[in-house]
Amino acid sequence: MKHSYIILLCIACVVGFSSCQKSVAEEQETKETFVLSDEMLHRIKIDTAQDKPVTSQLRLSGKVTADEGKVVKVFPLLSGYAEDVRVQLGDYVQKGQVLAVVHSGEIADYEKQLSDARSDMVVAEKRLKVQQDLYTSKLATERDVVDAKGEVQKAGAEINRVNDLFNIYKKGKGSTYIIAAPISGYVIEKNINNNMEIRNDNNQNIFTISELNDVWVIANVFETDIAKVKEGFEADVVTISYPDQPYHGKIDKIYNFLDPATKTMQVRIRISNQDNQLKPEMFATVYINYGEASTSKVAVPSSSLIFDQSKQFVLVFKDKYNIEVREVDPYKTSGNITFLNSGIKPGEKVISQNQLLIYNALTN
Repeated sequence: MKHSYIILLCIACVVGFSSCQKSVAEEQETKETFVLSDEMLHRIKIDTAQDKPVTSQLRLSGKVTADEGKVVKVFPLLSGYAEDVRVQLGDYVQKGQVLAVVHSGEIADYEKQLSDARSDMVVAEKRLKVQQDLYTSKLATERDVVDAKGEVQKAGAEINRVNDLFNIYKKGKGSTYIIAAPISGYVIEKNINNNMEIRNDNNQNIFTISELNDVWVIANVFETDIAKVKEGFEADVVTISYPDQPYHGKIDKIYNFLDPATKTMQVRIRISNQDNQLKPEMFATVYINYGEASTSKVAVPSSSLIFDQSKQFVLVFKDKYNIEVREVDPYKTSGNITFLNSGIKPGEKVISQNQLLIYNALTN
């Protein structure tokens, strides 16, 4: 009886052990046969780990300004009053487009001078003809003819002078002159309204026009960070209006003096603005990337890291049949890049978008 009991117990152990082996094998087979669906494959993003110099990131505050080399201030040339202001603040204007029409007493005076000069020309030409006829008849001297020609030239010079002034002042209809756009761009300042008196001895400009296809971002650098910035450093600019759309540029100028009020030094970043989204006076946050001397690490997108159970993991992608969960040791994070001490080799691919669903499927 005792012998039979021992035999039954052995059989039960063998059956139980076989069941456990089968369960483990099935679980391993399930994990090994995980396949990423085509739909999910299109939803993920795959990046390649690269060996890069370690960089740090400096955050600065600044604002968008117009490129001073592409800004023109327009001043009145003659006194008068604004008869017709044709543009408003923020309008885009083409070079030569009429900005305003000004009625001017000085233009009226020049018109009178032109009329007088033309009358003088008619009289001088008639006198010259008479003197030439008299000279032919030997009733006048050669000097009389020369003097008559001088009067014609004098009247012609006066006509040319007034016409040149009209070209400079861009004379309009009647006693008006036209204020035209000297360049194509946006009206970013306007100090004129209809019926407003215009004085040419006033030092205030009436329009400011700027091209905005390139803009500057002026950022403030505290004394403690001055040694970290140099010309040519890459910069990412983020605005409140477009928080998810960083703009890329480089530091192209450092103003090597401190503002006595803020105790900061200013740097300038030039940004391409072909879509005209950036406007002067916009607040901007500037991220400057600067390197650590002689330090290089494997870098992956920060978005690829998964934090779980106080550890960091990434999903190493080989193909849709082979995705590996691998633990990594982060060195530091700089912006959207994380540098690693270990865990990934250069050239390996990691999933950096929508990877959490895959991680859960592989680890559960």
